[in-house]
Amino acid sequence: MKVKNSKLDQNLMPFSEKLEDHLWFMKLSLEQADLAWKLQEVPIGAVIVDSKGEILARTHNLKETAHDACGHAEILAIQEASKKLNSWRLNDCRLYVTLEPCPMCLSAIGQARLSQVIFGAYDRKGGAISLGYPLHNDQRLNHRFSVMGGVMHFECSKQLSDFFKQRRASHGSV
Repeated sequence: MKVKNSKLDQNLMPFSEKLEDHLWFMKLSLEQADLAWKLQEVPIGAVIVDSKGEILARTHNLKETAHDACGHAEILAIQEASKKLNSWRLNDCRLYVTLEPCPMCLSAIGQARLSQVIFGAYDRKGGAISLGYPLHNDQRLNHRFSVMGGVMHFECSKQLSDFFKQRRASHGSV
């Protein structure tokens, strides 16, 4: 069954999990974001779960620590889950992440064949969907997946705002 989103005219598969499940996994992603903050990384956390709700990966940003532009929480979670499953195909798995994925991450999510992405805060300046790159729904690509944004948006965006506020206060500007 497909649900039509009139705003973007996207075909999105409905989610079978309860809202409580999404909130639980997003809270775990926020805990990962806290770990990133403690390392002076931008606090973004990610969790990947399989179709049974088993956690396959818990990660957070490590761009600064690893000196790696690809050290995004989503990429690291895909790598960790792939190692655990011994496969690059993460079919029937969901990714929870505290910030809307950037174009690089949204593309990697498609390459990994994840079935769903649930994110917290929208990112008007860097989020793929907010910037008009709905790669998750591009009919020209061989894999499409569902996306739900705004889960615990306030908590996720507040964490990021507080981080940058603190960083500006201690470093002058970001």
